[in-house]
Amino acid sequence: MSYYNNDDNKPQEQDESVNSYSPLQERLRREQEEENKRRSKKGGGSKSGYFISGLAGVIIGALLIWLLVPSMTNQLPNSSQSTSKSSTSSESTITQTATEVTTDITKAVESVSDAVVGITNIQEVSDFWNQQSATAEAGSGSGVIYKVDNGLAYVITNYHVVEGAKQLEVTLADGTKEEAQLVGSDIWTDLAVISIKSEKVKTVAKFGDSDVLKQGETVIAIGNPLGLDFYGSVTTGVISGKDRAVPVDLNADGNEDWETEVLQTDAAINPGNSGGALINITGELVGINSMKIAQDTVEGLGFSIPINTVIPIIEELEKNGEVKRPTMGIGLLDLTDVPAFYQQQTLKLPEEVTTGVVVSEVVEGSAAGNAGVQQYDVIVEMGGQKVENSIDLRQYLYNETDIGDNLKIKVYRQGKLVELNLTLTEGTTV
Repeated sequence: MSYYNNDDNKPQEQDESVNSYSPLQERLRREQEEENKRRSKKGGGSKSGYFISGLAGVIIGALLIWLLVPSMTNQLPNSSQSTSKSSTSSESTITQTATEVTTDITKAVESVSDAVVGITNIQEVSDFWNQQSATAEAGSGSGVIYKVDNGLAYVITNYHVVEGAKQLEVTLADGTKEEAQLVGSDIWTDLAVISIKSEKVKTVAKFGDSDVLKQGETVIAIGNPLGLDFYGSVTTGVISGKDRAVPVDLNADGNEDWETEVLQTDAAINPGNSGGALINITGELVGINSMKIAQDTVEGLGFSIPINTVIPIIEELEKNGEVKRPTMGIGLLDLTDVPAFYQQQTLKLPEEVTTGVVVSEVVEGSAAGNAGVQQYDVIVEMGGQKVENSIDLRQYLYNETDIGDNLKIKVYRQGKLVELNLTLTEGTTV
């Protein structure tokens, strides 16, 4: 026999004489030996039988583990069940339909958008600390390429976009920047023309006819609201009104100097849109975006200069660099701005005369000077039409007459009505 000693764990042999058996123990030992012999004769030895039985148990146990473990595991928290869901989710696909939508509006925008450019106004500024001047960006706006000729591309924009510029820079749709030259500008219509090299110009806008526009007709504004960061923005709306007259203060003195005839639209127009395109649904240029009414209580009141007004102005700007207009050679002051005391004591006007234009000065050698117009005369009629203010006078002079025309006017002079004849000359002031 062998056993393990708890001290060194090594097997040791024990002498048989040490063992003592009782008669009962001896009999049981012999019976066990006899039983072992019988089993050996029947089953080929007990070790082999135990081995086979053990192997069968292992196989059966393995089968049971294979069958039971997955179902048991699925019942455990944070097991492969949640992983399976995640896996299923990751393996699932999202169906995406790539449909390219084309409408009349997208076609119109595509046909003209590359003709709309950005314009940067660079002005000279004084550096107080270094006692020298430098150039800096003063603002930006939009413009529309309308013509390519002899290596140059011509761009329409607003007068106020280029006003006071020392340098002008045009940004094309592809991001290319080109130095621009001022061709001509006109403060009264708020229009200007600039030119750039035409090498990289791909699209030229086509003129439409603003006279045939209908109230409620769809129009599209394209420009750069709030600067070049929003280059080529598109807004849509309708023609809200035609033949609108909007008074404007051209010299920022607080007095209205002119009434601009414009198209009204509810297409969103914001600072930076000035000079941009207003097109119809066929992509034709029908207006040049110019201004909006910016008040907290006002929404959707934008204005564009009708293209039929634009065309003759830009043609003259290309030719002469300015718009040559008839002039009288006088300074103007609305009668309504004169206190009542001076109207009675200095001008000596009849009480019924409450509107008209006071001649504040007369330019020597001008049409008015040659015709005998005097300082403090009050003009109340021109060409048979009543004149109530300086806007009326300018509108008639610039829209109804030409250089060289003979113009009849009626004035109050020291309380008496006097009629005079002027031969209009060319000039840049009234």
